[in-house]
Amino acid sequence: MRIKVHCQNRIGILRDILNLLVEYGINVARGEVGGEHGNAIYLHCPNLINIQFQALRPKFEGIAGVFGVKRVGLMPSERRHMELNALLGALEFPVLSIDMGGSIVAANRAAAQLLGVRVDEVPGIPLSRYAEDFDLPELVRANQSRINGLRVKVKGDVFLADIAPLQSEHDDSEAMAGAVLTLHRADRVGERIYNVRKQELRGFDSIFQSSKVMAAVVREARRMAPLDAPLLIEGETGTGKELLARACHLASPRGQSPLMALNCAGLPESMAETELFGYGPGAFEGARAEGKLGLLELTAGGTLFLDGVGEMSPRLQVKLLRFLQDGCFRRVGSDEEVYLDVRVICATQVDLSELCARGEFRQDLYHRLNVLSLHIPPLRECLDGLAPLVDHFLDQASRQIGCPLPKLAPAAMDRLSHYHWPGNVRQLENVLFQAVSLCDGGTVKAEHIRLPDYGVRQPLGDFSLDGGLDDIVGRFEKAVLERLYSEHPSSRQLGKRLGVSHTTIANKLREYEVGKDAP
Repeated sequence: MRIKVHCQNRIGILRDILNLLVEYGINVARGEVGGEHGNAIYLHCPNLINIQFQALRPKFEGIAGVFGVKRVGLMPSERRHMELNALLGALEFPVLSIDMGGSIVAANRAAAQLLGVRVDEVPGIPLSRYAEDFDLPELVRANQSRINGLRVKVKGDVFLADIAPLQSEHDDSEAMAGAVLTLHRADRVGERIYNVRKQELRGFDSIFQSSKVMAAVVREARRMAPLDAPLLIEGETGTGKELLARACHLASPRGQSPLMALNCAGLPESMAETELFGYGPGAFEGARAEGKLGLLELTAGGTLFLDGVGEMSPRLQVKLLRFLQDGCFRRVGSDEEVYLDVRVICATQVDLSELCARGEFRQDLYHRLNVLSLHIPPLRECLDGLAPLVDHFLDQASRQIGCPLPKLAPAAMDRLSHYHWPGNVRQLENVLFQAVSLCDGGTVKAEHIRLPDYGVRQPLGDFSLDGGLDDIVGRFEKAVLERLYSEHPSSRQLGKRLGVSHTTIANKLREYEVGKDAP
């Protein structure tokens, strides 16, 4: 058990606390001083059980200068260690800490994968085993300052290295502890520059609003963004739900706090639960001894974005509902209540109300999530703004590839404007990137626009096309009259609905024997 003693910062108070624990045979494995003014003592007592703790609480509070004592899930150093691991683990590029002997002290997951070892096998491995002609300690001693963009070879691949010495401002080179090495693949630098450029336009400015329908959605989103209530974003795949969620976060009072995202689709229930809520120390076999912080705790004060919420398991739905109701949750394998202030934004490409009707999604959770809602229209409903969007993606693609901005042939634009776009804006961006990579004459032609035919809507569905034109038209007319007659059960009503005389409709009803058996 880990406990926090809120106390006065006075000489001898730690001795008094430890004497009490010694008196009752309680072993202390580790202790730390914390709090803003050193007014908290954290103790890790592995053999202290809850019954003993409840009995000892009054005795703790009887010590002069002790204001209160309570159980905690983590020691301050454990929390810092977990946060650091989570941050390093989230980085997609390799990061290594090297000592002045040239040995690797620590590395993130990306670095371990590059070296071909497990993260726990990294400490003690000499960097020279993997990096050719690269004496990092000597380089750090010679420069005594940060180095950016140094070209190095690691396992045969070329990287650009950023080197940050571990040295305080006023220390000399003898006091250096080593350096942190960050590696970027040289062949992906252009892509990184492109990604940085993509982030220059942030928030709602990064969302194209050339379509009237999309501009209306953004206007609604701007009004909802500052409201501190759950937001549900609905839309097909590729419509930009996460982009809109990020814009709403940045335009809210939480805009300077973290935004964390979790895609609920395709994750096993146990993995999704530990990713979202974290787990306590030794929660299960193979778990970290110190436990793990979930995305919720890492998002404290910010916004959590849950994509594919319609595929969340029933168990997770219950835990999420409790958090939305009470603002608290429990880590996996822990009985400690964690209270947090986090705004939740969810996204789905399925109709949650329909899932509720089928019993596949909790109705109470749906109403909790659906306090504010936005619907992003598919690209096929926003074709009035297609031309500026195409120009934008052509410009992005040419910059990323490193070629002059190509022109778009009218036939190519015609092909783009008559496609149904099942993958929406994301598909358009990918199609135009491929088209720019294929064109070699400075013009994107129709043959460069490669569009799959899957998902093309058949206008007639399963309607039979057997026989001649008169037979086909006759069957179609009969089907239309049968479909509408139940809603307009007289020749006058039906004639008015279809814009023809009631005499014409009466003749057709008689010819096709529609409504003959009606009372």
